[in-house]
Amino acid sequence: MANGSLRASAVLAGFFAFTLPLMPVQALLLKTAQKSARRFPNWYHKNVCRILGITLKIEGQVVENKPVLLVCNHTSWLDIPVLSALAPVSFVAKLEVGSWPFVSALARLQRSVFVDRTRRHATGEAATAITSRLKQGDTIVLFAEGTSSDGNRVLPFKTSLFGAVASQDGAARTDIVVQTAAVVYTHVRGVPLTRADRPRIGWYGDMEMTSHAWGVLRSGPITVTIKVDPPVPLSEFKDRKDLALRTERAVRTAVLGILRGRPGDPRLVPVEPSPEVRRQKVAVALARSEKWT
Repeated sequence: MANGSLRASAVLAGFFAFTLPLMPVQALLLKTAQKSARRFPNWYHKNVCRILGITLKIEGQVVENKPVLLVCNHTSWLDIPVLSALAPVSFVAKLEVGSWPFVSALARLQRSVFVDRTRRHATGEAATAITSRLKQGDTIVLFAEGTSSDGNRVLPFKTSLFGAVASQDGAARTDIVVQTAAVVYTHVRGVPLTRADRPRIGWYGDMEMTSHAWGVLRSGPITVTIKVDPPVPLSEFKDRKDLALRTERAVRTAVLGILRGRPGDPRLVPVEPSPEVRRQKVAVALARSEKWT
């Protein structure tokens, strides 16, 4: 697999050659031009995806000039450049990311909010951070599963993450819109990924990031399909449970359609977990190492 290692080395060299000169540019924009600082990472990540060999197939679009809660499934660290290439977005990251070499600098340059998830009220702080950014007119990506999966399934959404957003009232509730985005990695080197292959792209459980990233880069060009549903005003959701359930259904249905090669087919109805299984899956998800959420 010498060719794979050669490819990975070339991709990394290209990534650093492109990224390092642009970091001070974004740092300057953060101080002098906030509007440009929001949009610059979108342009940057489109080019990063090209360097990594990621082809994006996008259905739908994220609305502009409105605060958007973009609710997504979460499979891999690749979701970060992929979703950042989709639209100008912000992320809420766990506190540990702020101490990771190099990654922390990139996260700060993209205006990420770091939340200490080890504290008792960490989930509430994450929700508060999301609300604050929405009030600034940002598009916030919410990985509502609370962790990452193997790419073959959508884990139950954590209703607590929607709490502060769903509790908005008045003008804020009218202005904020909710969109869902299903992200599915479908091909490597043009060959369709099977159910057995897809977890090789996923970064989940206790996987070590460096070795996983090297393996992904060695594997070859990747195709990812993203289905973005139309915006729904926040005011149309009754509460956080309604918001979590409806967005989970939308994402799960879209993921199933992409996996089956039948996106948008109304005859595809995913089986929803029972309350007991839902609680078990959430417990398992929370017991694993959480990634970017």
